[in-house]
Amino acid sequence: MEPAILIITLACGLAVNTINLPPLIGYLAAGFVLYVFGVQADSLPLLHSLADLGVTLLLFAIGLKLDVRSLFKAEVWAGSSLHLLLSMLIFMPLLMLLGAIGVSRVADLDWQQLALIAFALSFSSTVFAVKVLEDKGDMQSLYGRVAIGILIMQDIFAVLFLTVSKGNFPSPWAFALLGLPLLRPLLYRLFDRVGHGELLVLFGLLMALVGGAWLFELVGMKPDLGALIAGMLLAGHKKASELAKSLFYFKELFLVAFFLTIGLNGLPSLEDIGMAGILMLLIPIKVALFIWLLTRFHLRSRTAIMGAFNLGNFSEFGLIVAAVATHKGWLPAHWLLIIAVALSASFLVAAPLNNMVAHIYGRFSLHLSRLEKSPLHPEDRQISLGNPRFLILGMGRIGSGAYDELKTRFGDNILGIEHKQELVEYHRERGRNVVQGDAADTDFWDKLERAPALELVLLAMPYHAGNIFAVEQLRKRDYQGNISAIIQYSEDAQSLRELGVNAVYNLYEAAGAGFVDHVMSHLPVAERSNAQDEGKPTVGGAITE
Repeated sequence: MEPAILIITLACGLAVNTINLPPLIGYLAAGFVLYVFGVQADSLPLLHSLADLGVTLLLFAIGLKLDVRSLFKAEVWAGSSLHLLLSMLIFMPLLMLLGAIGVSRVADLDWQQLALIAFALSFSSTVFAVKVLEDKGDMQSLYGRVAIGILIMQDIFAVLFLTVSKGNFPSPWAFALLGLPLLRPLLYRLFDRVGHGELLVLFGLLMALVGGAWLFELVGMKPDLGALIAGMLLAGHKKASELAKSLFYFKELFLVAFFLTIGLNGLPSLEDIGMAGILMLLIPIKVALFIWLLTRFHLRSRTAIMGAFNLGNFSEFGLIVAAVATHKGWLPAHWLLIIAVALSASFLVAAPLNNMVAHIYGRFSLHLSRLEKSPLHPEDRQISLGNPRFLILGMGRIGSGAYDELKTRFGDNILGIEHKQELVEYHRERGRNVVQGDAADTDFWDKLERAPALELVLLAMPYHAGNIFAVEQLRKRDYQGNISAIIQYSEDAQSLRELGVNAVYNLYEAAGAGFVDHVMSHLPVAERSNAQDEGKPTVGGAITE
């Protein structure tokens, strides 16, 4: 059946992709299809191992991008805690009401069992939310960072439950893990030594699976939490982003196995499907609670609704909670299937809603704005550009070099935009005028104030889609000045020119030309003249035949 697993999974993924839904929904469907054809979850232990690896690498990748300071922000730790508490206080009476009116699946449950179900349903999916944020390029947006912080807090709550549910507590040796930050200098030196090839990938896998997951499991703690902590230890390194990219396809492939295993849990009865459908009515309550809570913490209504829709689903951790509860006899076995179906259905509904959230906000923005609390969150206020002549979007190596060259020629009337807070602080320490903002996020453009003297915008972001989006936003705001952009692939040039970009520079071609200019500038004058006269290429200080 192994070939059939791959064929059916690919076919289902392609089918949903053609109607602009995330492929993960196809993988869920593939799991149910495979079950119909007789594939049992217990017969595929390797699939479960790969699924566990996918979740472990996902949390490790989150850790690599996580600023731990974000967890201590009120909208994250207080918002997630209050949402969990309020969700349970609302969900439990509603489930009791369903039992009172004769819904059989909840009629015979006591309040402890209802509390377990409400607890499981209060979580949002880390796998789904991160996948949507990555696909939209919003991982570093304010709403994305808040959502990720809330998800990590929920993961911590789940870890606490799983620890208590085992009936035993972590080993006393777990306290030794508090000394892990002391190893950071050694880990950084090793990180520097592994280079950029396969050793980098091996180092990442070692840190995620051994230095994180295995080490935490050894002392009686949840392996996935260990992977998250391992990623956080490396997050401040200059190659953390490169490591995340090198592990990306491993993570994506293993997560396919995770979604397959959900569908392989079995086919629910019509009664189970009906109960799952009823549970879906709880999602609008989850979303409304998130919107209300996030605006209480002075976030703009747009940020709140974007974050709330990203979190508006049920969670794989909720499924794990249900699995533990059914295994221990705390819940009837059919509740595992009910929550699995509700989880799958929530993904099906959440995927198109996340694509439509900007339109939904635009339609109801007037009503939603009434929820906002003044003063607005410091990171969610209008972005003042001042009055620069030159604007650089993306302050990586290329953007930084362009900034310094413009400053040498034209003075200080330059502004850089960068979405990573650590890079913003780095540039400011070196005297560059840089503000934080994500030019690939609509929210950034909505908060941007006009700059009347702006003459030139340089698009130095690494992703072509981000540059395309930035050009479209500039045109919507009637910007009439010049736009220049960098590209990595020659086929990207045409789409930028069609949008009215004045100058397009191929990154690799420009690097080659710059290299030749640099070499020629270091040749002795006579040698340089001879090379130019004879039309011969030069390498180093020699003229080649």
